[in-house]
Amino acid sequence: MPRTKRSSIETAKPTVAPNLATAASGPHASEIASVDQASMLKAKKKSKAAQDNSTSKSKTKRKPKDSKAEEGLKQDAPSEVRQEPTSSIRPSEEPITQTQVAARAQPCKDGTDMLKTWREQIQEARAQKAKLRIVGGKSKSWYGNAFERTNGQENHQIAELCTEEYVGVIEYEPSELYVQVRAGTPLQELTRLLKRHGQMLAFEPPLFGLTATVGGMLACGLSGPRRAYAAAMKDHVLGVGFISGRAELLRFGTKVIKNVAGYDVSRLMVGSRASLGVITDVTLKVIPLPQVECSLVFAASEQDAMQMLQRWAGQCLPISASCYYAGRLTLRLSGLAEVVKQTHQKLGGVRIDGDDAFWESLREQQHHFFHAEPELSLWRLSLPSTAPVADFRCKTLLEWGGAQRWVWTLERPETVRSYALKHRGHATLFRSREKDVSVFTPVSAAQSKIQERICTVFDPDGIFDLGQWRS
Repeated sequence: MPRTKRSSIETAKPTVAPNLATAASGPHASEIASVDQASMLKAKKKSKAAQDNSTSKSKTKRKPKDSKAEEGLKQDAPSEVRQEPTSSIRPSEEPITQTQVAARAQPCKDGTDMLKTWREQIQEARAQKAKLRIVGGKSKSWYGNAFERTNGQENHQIAELCTEEYVGVIEYEPSELYVQVRAGTPLQELTRLLKRHGQMLAFEPPLFGLTATVGGMLACGLSGPRRAYAAAMKDHVLGVGFISGRAELLRFGTKVIKNVAGYDVSRLMVGSRASLGVITDVTLKVIPLPQVECSLVFAASEQDAMQMLQRWAGQCLPISASCYYAGRLTLRLSGLAEVVKQTHQKLGGVRIDGDDAFWESLREQQHHFFHAEPELSLWRLSLPSTAPVADFRCKTLLEWGGAQRWVWTLERPETVRSYALKHRGHATLFRSREKDVSVFTPVSAAQSKIQERICTVFDPDGIFDLGQWRS
């Protein structure tokens, strides 16, 4: 299979022949001006005689046209610009370049101007000592601590910096397994583009709405059912561009995976909730789609299901997702058809093909387990897969081989977080029946100091600090 040629972000500039007037004004101008006049007149007469001789020959015999030369000129001539369909991502089998995207991303024809506007908005906020709220598609605006009041500035008085129109694929290289996209690019369209090339995002990020953007995905850092078997989002981020609170345009990372020295700032932006800067673009590693996927269903108690998952975790099996709820353990197998078939024969269970809707319902929290319970609070517990079953009354759904546990409970936040900390984990509050409860587990004094120092480096005036991640 021929290797796809890498596309360049910058368009090539035509080579222009130097102007004689420019050459005559250079350091050798005096030498050019001192040419012997007699020699010039003699050369001129000789040239005229040769021209007259050539003209007389052309009258007697006409020289045939060089068809090959004409074809070459036609190929070198610039082609007519073709009107592209209005879309933020081009459905093409060729690598997508910045130039191609700019022709169709109507709200974002000149990305440089938009970045300049954002930087000016940040500078103005710094001068006025005001806050800025960074928003995209607002599909995950509910995630994180709510901002109430800081320095006399109410929630409704905060200006918004919207990245939703900064859309388009900057560079996509299927053969090199990476894609670079602007922050406002709809996540759903990126997923479709990758699927057309037989690829996908390994961490299976949730959308939580059709308006979800790539920037919002990175800022929240949430991964889907495949996370425990294909690594987290931060492990697939190769590079990030963003504008800091100093209005500086910064870029970290690379387009290829390699060992580097220094701080991995690209990963630091994952889950930062836009508290460090405005994400402008991101470079992501992609993986091929599996040849076959199917689900295996087993009847088991919660304790038995956890033991089965721990036993299978130590084996080389093509498991890509797992879920336990209400006496039913479901596995998803992904890979080559023969390998999936052999694994089914080895593990047993009832095979279900085409069960994508079930895993999508888990990813998007549309499974009936996530239906609102007004009197209960919904917690996400991140624990070692070997942690025991919760010692308080709750309704549970297990994912990630038992490492992620969703629980509905009446228990106080202190009880839930105490259980998580006891088993070297943490608890995140997704839906609360109480007000004024921190979404995230409180960090130690040392960790809090590190967080503050990092924020001071990128956002010294705290214009992006709305308390989204603070415990």
